[in-house]
Amino acid sequence: MRFKYHLFFCLNQRDNGEDCCGQHNPLVMFEYAKKRVKELGLSGTGKVRVNKAGCLDRCADGPVMVIYPQGIWYTFVDIEDIEEIIQSHLIQDKPVERLQLQ
Repeated sequence: MRFKYHLFFCLNQRDNGEDCCGQHNPLVMFEYAKKRVKELGLSGTGKVRVNKAGCLDRCADGPVMVIYPQGIWYTFVDIEDIEEIIQSHLIQDKPVERLQLQ
């Protein structure tokens, strides 16, 4: 594996006004995660990669992100949720159950 964890944040916007991840401010959360991963020295080959994604086909659950290779899906509301995912999942290898999607 090139990365221990690979995060994908859905940033999809729907033009027809239907609910989608893009309506829940995911770009701010993506940018925060990318910045924090770098600040904490977690980024790079063999470590963590944070990426933008188009539609991940979970619009009704949005906003969403998925972490591979485990394929763990998360929803989030604010920066504190993203920080909890970073601290627990990425640093301690403990997925955050309360934010996981089934």
